[in-house]
Amino acid sequence: MKKAVIYTGTGDCGSTSLAGGNRVPKNHCRVEAYGTIDELNAFIGLLAASLDDSCTVAFIEKIENDLLCIGSYIATENATCSPIGKERIEAIEKAIDTLEAALPQMHSFILPGHSDKAARANVCRTVCRRAERQLVALAAECSIDALAMVYMNRLSDYFFLLQRSLMQGTEKKWQKPCK
Repeated sequence: MKKAVIYTGTGDCGSTSLAGGNRVPKNHCRVEAYGTIDELNAFIGLLAASLDDSCTVAFIEKIENDLLCIGSYIATENATCSPIGKERIEAIEKAIDTLEAALPQMHSFILPGHSDKAARANVCRTVCRRAERQLVALAAECSIDALAMVYMNRLSDYFFLLQRSLMQGTEKKWQKPCK
């Protein structure tokens, strides 16, 4: 078996190939979108590595797979099939409902973090929001699957509630000094 070459030199001048072979600048909105989804997946892996709950880790592994599907879809111009099914959005919504039911109602903004695990979940939330904004920007230029957009929106909500859950009642309320 021939060993794969990691470096090709084809991107040395600031361009990269999309899945179909078209070359675009590395700062193209499509590359920014799937690159941020890749970044999100890296942070999710970091979060999963810190968790002890095998059910949550298994759920997060499904999210990682979903994001690879969405990233591949974004990297492919004129993709014809949806990268995500409604059942995956429903699974995220069910997880959100479960987390929310176990948490006290919020009455103010909370400060992020306060534990390593919660801080990692918050980073996932914020990177997910950025990926979602980049998908919106890409959708202004080309057609983007609506389910992918919904999935990313729900996913950031999931990470917000996971963060709250991981805080285990140590949430710090935002003190509004700027009244």
